[in-house]
Amino acid sequence: MARVRMYAAQVSGGARRAEGLASTIMSDTPPVTLTARPENEDSLRGFLFALAAYLMWGFLPLYMKALSNIGTLEVLASRVIWSVPVALAILWWLGRTSDLKAALRSPRMLGMAALTAALISVNWGIYVWSIQTGHALDAALGYYINPLFSIFLGAALLGEKLNATQKLAIGLAVAAVAVMTFDAGGLPIIGLSLTVTWGFYAYCKKSLPIGPNQGFTLEVMLLLPAAIGWVAWEAAHGRSSLFAGSTRDILLLIGCGPVTALPLMTYANGAKLLRLSTIGIMQYIAPTMIFLTAVFIFGEEFGQAQMIAFPLIWLGLVIYSTAMFRRARAAGR
Repeated sequence: MARVRMYAAQVSGGARRAEGLASTIMSDTPPVTLTARPENEDSLRGFLFALAAYLMWGFLPLYMKALSNIGTLEVLASRVIWSVPVALAILWWLGRTSDLKAALRSPRMLGMAALTAALISVNWGIYVWSIQTGHALDAALGYYINPLFSIFLGAALLGEKLNATQKLAIGLAVAAVAVMTFDAGGLPIIGLSLTVTWGFYAYCKKSLPIGPNQGFTLEVMLLLPAAIGWVAWEAAHGRSSLFAGSTRDILLLIGCGPVTALPLMTYANGAKLLRLSTIGIMQYIAPTMIFLTAVFIFGEEFGQAQMIAFPLIWLGLVIYSTAMFRRARAAGR
């Protein structure tokens, strides 16, 4: 059961989440680490690193909204292209380039990383599109459900049994989705797509035997040819904002690299210095900020269905997090 709880904590958000455990994960909301300090204690340095990462992820919708006049695929391609030099520079600074070189020589590693890269690119694309088109509230819904979906995956794919608390938390999330489905006349596709792509990304990422920063770098390097190809195609047809846009648009597109890479890598260095229970609570910072931004800044509608669905999810998360926190405290005694 411990394996399911650890896996469930990994998938958060998220973030995410991006990266966390012994290996890492990346996204527009943070992932949750499975790695606790040997002393089972938090450090102020780790807390500040993790907090900074969650805040950067939380403010990311404001940045993506500023790119609403640019096509989603070009924004996605820019995130990949400009993340590569940032990630390589950080790896060089950390002295971890040898790990990346070894991964590039391993066909098995490349195959596994290609799968996770494909999953995260779809997740990123849905996220960017949702923010650009006025569906940030749906994105928040998806990232709130992430940790509960990870529990379900642990049961469905790893054959682990759910305890009563987990069943109740998942049941509340299912009830929330049912409310949204009834109100809209169809499933909340955006939120569920973010949840499912992130959940399977995190599940597959568990098998990638490489550190968080190296894993992120490897994935964006594998995505780089497709990203460059898309931008070149758009440029050849006179549609690329990176080549023909305003100075503002060009700078924002280049900035997609740092706003993608820095939160993830900051998180990776903070998560290893924190207890699982601490990360388990902090993982909700980013989706909460997305939720507040959607309602109070973007002015998205928060109707009766949302007033029922979101509290159901919040209640499920409180139940899940409280039980996880108690187990972590008991294990630390």
